[in-house]
Amino acid sequence: MENIYTITMMASIATFTLSTVLSPGPNNIMLLTSGLTFGYKRTLPHMLGIILGFPFMVVLIGLGLGAIFELYPVVFIVLKYVCMLYLIWMAYKIATNTSAIDVNNKSKPFNFIQSAAFQWLNPKAWIMAVTSMSVFVTSNDNTILQVLIIAFIYLLSGIVSTNSWTLGGVVLKKFLKDEKVIKIFNRTMAILLIVSILPFIFE
Repeated sequence: MENIYTITMMASIATFTLSTVLSPGPNNIMLLTSGLTFGYKRTLPHMLGIILGFPFMVVLIGLGLGAIFELYPVVFIVLKYVCMLYLIWMAYKIATNTSAIDVNNKSKPFNFIQSAAFQWLNPKAWIMAVTSMSVFVTSNDNTILQVLIIAFIYLLSGIVSTNSWTLGGVVLKKFLKDEKVIKIFNRTMAILLIVSILPFIFE
């Protein structure tokens, strides 16, 4: 392992991945809302989609998919606006959800496929994946192994992050009983979801 990454570099990767996946962003805001609305068990497929879907995205970008954007910049521009429109729609859905009680809620939580696919529409996910590849892939001879190591560390970090945010929503559900408070909370989450993509819009 020392020939691929030093212990210091491994610690840096772990710190970077954990801090980025734990910080507020579209995935985490949606998990918090899902934990509140649907509970932990029904949010599990959503969590697994992130835990496995994002590392898979990291591997594909690390192995060359990111080069498409260098060759065809217009692809990145189109993707950028698709991401923004989708997240604005998600924010609207969250803002108009007025219930945290499953039986009164006609909406459904993300399933595994939806959650994994969402990583490709998540601006923060793109920034995290591209940044980690540009900073931590340091060897032309060991590129594949380094990419796999980074993806695996993201997987472990994702387990910590998805559980933390989902359980946070589950805990909130015990305190948010009043419908007016729930409306305020959901609208706040919707605003935060929009705010979380502003750096991507103005980069």
